[in-house]
Amino acid sequence: MMKSKLSKINAWLHLWLGIGSGIIVFIISITGCILVFEHEVKDLMNANLNVVAQHEDKLLPPSVIHQAVTKAIPGKEIHSMWYHGLEKTIAVSMNSDSTVFVNPYTAEIVAFKDHEDFFHEVDELHRNLMLGRKIGKPIVGWSTFIFFFLLISGLILWWPKRWNKSNRHKSFKIKWKAKFKRVNYDLHNVLGFYTLLIALLMAITGLVMSFSWFSRTVYWATGGEYKEGGRGRQPKMVVAPSTDPALVIADNIWYKVRNEIAKHNKNDVIVSIPEAPDELIYACTDMFSGFWRDLYFEPATLELSARSGKSLEDLSFPDQVRKLNYSLHVGASLGLTSKIIYFICSLVCASLPITGFYIWWGKKKKTKKKNNPSIQAVI
Repeated sequence: MMKSKLSKINAWLHLWLGIGSGIIVFIISITGCILVFEHEVKDLMNANLNVVAQHEDKLLPPSVIHQAVTKAIPGKEIHSMWYHGLEKTIAVSMNSDSTVFVNPYTAEIVAFKDHEDFFHEVDELHRNLMLGRKIGKPIVGWSTFIFFFLLISGLILWWPKRWNKSNRHKSFKIKWKAKFKRVNYDLHNVLGFYTLLIALLMAITGLVMSFSWFSRTVYWATGGEYKEGGRGRQPKMVVAPSTDPALVIADNIWYKVRNEIAKHNKNDVIVSIPEAPDELIYACTDMFSGFWRDLYFEPATLELSARSGKSLEDLSFPDQVRKLNYSLHVGASLGLTSKIIYFICSLVCASLPITGFYIWWGKKKKTKKKNNPSIQAVI
């Protein structure tokens, strides 16, 4: 009796929470589906940003790139330079969200982008529903939490009461030759089961990015010991200032990261231009499969600050899980294979609110007919 009552409560919650969050879950899923192949699409659309690879010794340092860009486009402050390996242009980030793409061997300006692209808008819709972080992020976060619950409750609803041959066919196969109503039910029930693990992974990693309390819970569950104040906005550190020009510092850091620090893709490096002589200088390296290593340098000595991150292999398991959260969320871990899997699963997740709504709508119409004798008489 108690089991039957719990099943009814679970079914009721699954229905109404699904209807309440359906539109937002659809938006999050379909935008996530689009974002899976963001980099691949950009590479196809921006073939002009590719260059003929030369020996790494031919790469020009940040100071030369800086001088070429400021000469061609005066009046704009350069924040950082992203060296994309040997076969792509350098992305020079400027104020007003402008980006200049420069040939890494000749310092020739190849392209200029002065606005956000299509994928940026999709990303904003995915993260914040274009309502801003203060309003949109909590809505997306709690909708993801509801979706996480719906996946669990959906598994309970899917679970066959008896594991006989008939129930196995209903649970694992789509009856394509049946009427649309049955096919729709199977699309919701069967595809929901097959994509469950990936959908749970996407939901959990999304919740880690949405809520600090959930992030701490996952960190603890993987064996980590959370320390209060260990994350969040770091206070400005007082460091010894440098007497060298900013471009000299940027060049020295670029050389040091490539030759002494990087363990993976040493020619794929981000170098920032120092804004003040007494602030830590940011750089980034070891960017692969959605992972990146943040580096902070003391301006006077160019030694790594304690705030700098470790390489992936040097991190403990809980910290590896935390650092790879974004990669696990977007499906970048196994390259194209995992991206194809994530694309399909995101598409199925987007379809679940639609197929689920149609199941409810069909039952609602059927109930109305049963309760209306005049309709039955006409039929």
